[in-house]
Amino acid sequence: MDNETQFIGQSAAFQDAVERASMAASLDRPVLVIGERGTGKELIAERLHRLSTRWDRPYVIMNCAAMPETLIESELFGHEAGAFTGATRTRAGRFEEADGGTLFLDELATMSMGAQERLLRAVEYGEVTRVGSSRPIRVDVRIVAATNEHLPALVDEHRFRADLLDRLSFEVITLPPLRAREGDIEVLAEYFGQRMAALLDWEQWPGFGPRALAAMEGHGWPGNVRELRNVIERAIYRWADPARPVDALHFDPFASPWQPAPRKAQIRHETAAATFSGAAPAAAAPPGQVSDLRAAVDAYEKQILSDTMARCRFNQKVAAEALGLSYDQIRHALKKHGLNQ
Repeated sequence: MDNETQFIGQSAAFQDAVERASMAASLDRPVLVIGERGTGKELIAERLHRLSTRWDRPYVIMNCAAMPETLIESELFGHEAGAFTGATRTRAGRFEEADGGTLFLDELATMSMGAQERLLRAVEYGEVTRVGSSRPIRVDVRIVAATNEHLPALVDEHRFRADLLDRLSFEVITLPPLRAREGDIEVLAEYFGQRMAALLDWEQWPGFGPRALAAMEGHGWPGNVRELRNVIERAIYRWADPARPVDALHFDPFASPWQPAPRKAQIRHETAAATFSGAAPAAAAPPGQVSDLRAAVDAYEKQILSDTMARCRFNQKVAAEALGLSYDQIRHALKKHGLNQ
């Protein structure tokens, strides 16, 4: 395997998953790979093929989520010329392309019920029929499928065929999320850091500072290894002094006081502006005309919060700094005046 498909990690949870994939590779049976986004499902699928007896035969990948429902059956099973509008010539499907090898079906849970039924027949009988044809074609294909969904729950919801799940689940390899891989975050960070430093022609790799290491361990990594790689490479790219350990991470590349406000926040602001444009708030009245001090102070505070949040593009952290408040204080104030909806 090349550098892009190496397995980096020393945690027991991760090593167990890799070992199970290695054991299942030699058996000519379907395998399901389950895991959150960014956990390495594609790498496990490739490992299953490379360590199998089919290693020198085709390895065909199909992302089911990337195919419109109207085309997915044509992509899988092929079509005859004239089978539908735009089918100007006969085309072999992914099953025929993978004959003798492995077909990796990514995002399996997004497949329509109709496509699932035809897939079941292909797996069960080793035959596919092109769209627009009545002649079945024999194929010898090993299926490896991946998803981030809990397929038994989809079966209960009648969104996935129980008989297809039974047929595909000879072995199920569930990959642990990065947050459960004890000790692997720093190992992976070092690996990605060294590669990025070499790419930028740094004379040496200075490593990470204590703040960066603490931030890594404290982060939840919802995007798992893929997110970690992006964060590490971005941190090194933005680090100004290659001689000092990298000690600043930027988890959210979209973070900015000038980022566009979400559509819902814009609507709330427009509604609040319309409400206040009809009449001046009570606090704006001359002191001699105030009859309810508490209501006047509350109205004035609400107006200031609303205007400041709008000016800061509804970024609570930036608005808190503008008003000299802590983050917790502004959240409390926004909740008090119903501005955090």
